Amino acid sequence: MMSQNSVVSPFRLGFGLMRLPKLEDGRIDIPQVSEMVDRFLDAGGTYFDTAYVYDNGESEKAICEALVKRKKRESYTLCTKLCAWAQGTDEEGAKQQFWTSLERTGAGYFDYYLLHALQRSNYTKYDEYHIWDFVRDLKAKGLIRYYGFSFHADPELLEQLLDAHPDVDFVQLQINYADWENPGVASHRNWEICRAHGKPVAIMEPVKGGILADPIPTVRQVFDRADPSASYASWAIRYAASLDNIVAVLSGMSSLEQMDDNLRTMKDFRPLNDEEYEVIRQAQKAFDEDKAIPCTACHYCTSGCPMQIPIPEIFTVYNRRKGSPAFRTRREYAIVTQGKGIASECLQCGQCESACPQYLGIIDYLKACREFES
Repeated sequence: MMSQNSVVSPFRLGFGLMRLPKLEDGRIDIPQVSEMVDRFLDAGGTYFDTAYVYDNGESEKAICEALVKRKKRESYTLCTKLCAWAQGTDEEGAKQQFWTSLERTGAGYFDYYLLHALQRSNYTKYDEYHIWDFVRDLKAKGLIRYYGFSFHADPELLEQLLDAHPDVDFVQLQINYADWENPGVASHRNWEICRAHGKPVAIMEPVKGGILADPIPTVRQVFDRADPSASYASWAIRYAASLDNIVAVLSGMSSLEQMDDNLRTMKDFRPLNDEEYEVIRQAQKAFDEDKAIPCTACHYCTSGCPMQIPIPEIFTVYNRRKGSPAFRTRREYAIVTQGKGIASECLQCGQCESACPQYLGIIDYLKACREFES
């Protein structure tokens, strides 16, 4: 198991390689990525994160040119991922991904290796293709230093996986201040489960795919009042980096400007203080109040629902859909409805509406939420 001393570093920012800058012809801008790499390393960063599927493999090739061929291997750590559920993949193809990643990057070995994006719809593929044993064998051979999995599902599945595979070294979770208590992401609960199991966490989506770098107006107002000189992204990065038990906070940077902003944030990093946490709470409240469905999550509607539909949780997913890609919203919907009723199973009996203290038209709202099932 990975020890705390092996992963906790004063410089917690990781360079996510999913959204690298592009030239006009669509190719990755290797000179700009190389300059970003230089600035990152010069500031004290070491953790680079890519994946077999990122940009159809071009991300791994780019980091070979911008990092591996230019820097000493001991000066950085590299993480990539195996996606067993990629379309058309069988067991042989899934295992081949490791060797292809090794060839693309030229890294010789991977410091960190992840089973990619485990969720209810795909996690059995990793068992079916014997991937857990495969990566354990790679680790025993020294081709992987630490292995784990990135996770996009409910706390119950996380507990199940950690119980079944207690030797994993770390877990990668989606964590940001907007999703901390979002039932469709379960950031808070999943983070607590990892702590209880003694598993360090690599944080992904600290800026929620860029949404928190340009948040809704009411959230911008909260941060502008507190510190008009700080970028919105810096609040999000510092929130994630202030947690304990952290391997790295991964930011998918697409330009030198984004790199420089993040490096300013992490230079001489200091965790959020009590006053700044209060600002974050005000921002979270502003997000919560930006509702298309004005549900207060009192749960009076659910106690008598014959189909056991988690109505408030579904409405939370609906309200948080702004700016998020459709696949992410569908994933959050799948998490909150796991083992429960879904919107299209509503019998329109009216029990929920008679119990609702806000007198919401719940039946019609649930009809609008059916779009997440497609």
